[in-house]
Amino acid sequence: MRIGMMADLYKPHVSGVTHYVSLNKQILERRGHEVFVFTFGRLDHEDEPNVLRSPGVSVGATGYSLGFRYTRVARRLLQTMDIVHVHHPFLSGRLALAYCRPLGIPIVFTHHTRYDLYAQVYFPILPDQLGQAFLQSYMPAFCRDIDLVIAPAAGLAAFLREMGVEGPVDVIPNGIDLTPFRSGHPPIDRAALGLRQDDVVLIFVGRLGVEKNLAFLLRAVAGVQHAHPRVKLLLLGDGPERDNLQDRAALSGVGERVVFTGLVPYPDIPRYLAAADVFVTASTTEVHPLSVIEALAAGLPVVGIDSPGVSDTIIDGENGFVAEDDLAAFTAKLGQIVMDDDLRRGMGQAARRSAEAYDIEKTSAQVEARYRDLVARRTGRRPSRWQQAWRRLLDRAT
Repeated sequence: MRIGMMADLYKPHVSGVTHYVSLNKQILERRGHEVFVFTFGRLDHEDEPNVLRSPGVSVGATGYSLGFRYTRVARRLLQTMDIVHVHHPFLSGRLALAYCRPLGIPIVFTHHTRYDLYAQVYFPILPDQLGQAFLQSYMPAFCRDIDLVIAPAAGLAAFLREMGVEGPVDVIPNGIDLTPFRSGHPPIDRAALGLRQDDVVLIFVGRLGVEKNLAFLLRAVAGVQHAHPRVKLLLLGDGPERDNLQDRAALSGVGERVVFTGLVPYPDIPRYLAAADVFVTASTTEVHPLSVIEALAAGLPVVGIDSPGVSDTIIDGENGFVAEDDLAAFTAKLGQIVMDDDLRRGMGQAARRSAEAYDIEKTSAQVEARYRDLVARRTGRRPSRWQQAWRRLLDRAT
């Protein structure tokens, strides 16, 4: 099959979505498919084959480029696909409907993100009702025009129902490559990070942005340190909140307990996870946090807040703890796992087992099966007169 992945942004931007698109592309290519990525941004970023960028206007330091049309080359190539898979509903989604729907090319859409929560974080001057009203008017209509809607977690499927989406929604996790997290790479030297062997090391991996709720996490660590003086927090990543978080850590008395590593090359992340004892996250905006799944694969129990995505992945009391969105409740569960070595080891073993469900080979096979079904149904249908006329028009334009 010729498969088109449509995304509003792609590498070098770092995010769970871009990583998933890249990894899924590799898996499908290994299975003999031709996979192309259609996106926006500067044209000098090409470091892998079959990535087509169309010009866009950069939006500050967000990594996004706004674009409302593809180049002629990208558009014509897109219209030769057997199937397209949309990973962002607004720009890429509208272009899929404009370029592919008239030709009868099947369109798959994965809803990766709680856009309402991100809007509240980055545009707090807008009333919550405005974001909700827009989504409730946009998403049902958009999803009606899509051949298959995928949610990577049950909580996100429920959210789509709340938005008024009525058609079928398949729940298929965004998988990861488990191998690097289970291959036994030597852990990063704790001493090089200023950590002792008897420290209980908490780790967070991700963007240091306000949506990750890391100030909350620092307050929880400050609460735990009185009961366990050897607790440390390792923050892997960078972002606009780093300076603010460093100041907060110093003011709250945990400055010496928090290690900021900055950006870490992705191949090195398994070694950092192997040097830690517990993965922690206070974010409530995740819908399918790949960093949590990577931690499970590395055998780390996870402590997080009850929210879609985290609660879909963590079974409270089995492979980690899920706490209420309350500082006292979160700190209590964090303290429990920090203080109990046997509990951590048992949950770590359960964490490793639970990661099996997210093996990229398994999840990609599920998506591939949906692709084949949609392409087969399209092949069995005779193009409508409108589709035939549209194709003749394109042929003349070419």
